[in-house]
Amino acid sequence: MEQTWRWFGPDDVVQLPHIRQTGATGIVTALHQIPYGVVWTVEEIETRKAMIAADPSLGLRWSVVESLPIHESIKIGEGDLGPLFDNYRQSLRNLAQCGVTTVCYNFMPVVDWTRTELAHPLPGGGTALRFNAHEYAAFDCFMLERTGAESDHSPDVLARAKIWFDRSSEADRRKLLANIMAGLPGAYDRYDIPGLRRILDRYRDVDKTRLRENLARFLREVIPVAEEVNIRMCIHPDDPPRPLMGLPRIVSNEDDLAFIIGAVNSPANGITLCSGSLGAGVTNDVPAIARRFAEKIYFAHLRNVTKDADGSFMEADHLGGDTDMVAVVTTILEEQKRRKDFGDPRWRIPMRPDHGHELLDDVGKPTHPGYPAIGRLRGLAELRGVMTAVASLRGLPL
Repeated sequence: MEQTWRWFGPDDVVQLPHIRQTGATGIVTALHQIPYGVVWTVEEIETRKAMIAADPSLGLRWSVVESLPIHESIKIGEGDLGPLFDNYRQSLRNLAQCGVTTVCYNFMPVVDWTRTELAHPLPGGGTALRFNAHEYAAFDCFMLERTGAESDHSPDVLARAKIWFDRSSEADRRKLLANIMAGLPGAYDRYDIPGLRRILDRYRDVDKTRLRENLARFLREVIPVAEEVNIRMCIHPDDPPRPLMGLPRIVSNEDDLAFIIGAVNSPANGITLCSGSLGAGVTNDVPAIARRFAEKIYFAHLRNVTKDADGSFMEADHLGGDTDMVAVVTTILEEQKRRKDFGDPRWRIPMRPDHGHELLDDVGKPTHPGYPAIGRLRGLAELRGVMTAVASLRGLPL
């Protein structure tokens, strides 16, 4: 697998020389400064490429786009979408012209990955990302005051949510809102409570069936161009894989992925295997999902979570959560061999260590939530060890 690292651009606390020290050679980045729906120009793309390649001794290259965002109107299916589809297609053409041909994207409405704690304390002084079901319920029911929200939460979770809300200060509530909005580093839109209510109102007629239809339309509009210019599109699963704030989620399980792959039959239509996002789903068997969709895995986020009975979960050590990471890595390496044997010049699958713990000198640094250097370095080192051992024992190419 190509070992890659997410970099948020020139303002990222984790700089390119630091990334090279981790052993990663591929950069995963995006043009976060460009508003959603606006064309990524060749000039802007080449400027970012030049930053990455400025020091040839580092040996870094822009390997994966994460993400080329989809405008909210496309997800809702409102208004004249022609110009937005045109802009997305042109961005794909421009990326391909610049030699960047793997594009990760998501179709999560309004918010990206969602956590209620960004610095849950760990033994020894580290911190982790965590989703607490009762805090999310407190936000949904008592801060957002969404109509009908109570029916989406169990009585026990609701009772604990009410206790949390009654004891919380205004500062606690502001922090919870900020944590929930922190999921997409570089996001162009941030919402306060009134803003959230307004965007949710735009989704009032969008159920799971309609959101699926809107995703299928998006795929029909852009996948032919992606195939034409040799770009591989890889959709990222929902995180967490459950409805939030009354919004449907449609990339949450094996059935969802089968629908997406079947919506447009094209070698350009693939998936990002995020073992942590899928792993937060109680019924998801991540190794089985990896085996079923192996031919469509074009990018991998490898991380782990531990789940609680009430729907809460926490980022675990990369090899220490509920998902059998050795089985997942084995499937990806076997798929790589199949592609290599078939003669695919792009047989190596890019992977990156996702969401690390804050550890040691990174504690308290202004890194993007979930993206400190040392925790991800630890995760990459652990995953590299698994990859090397599996490849050696089974005679598989790395």
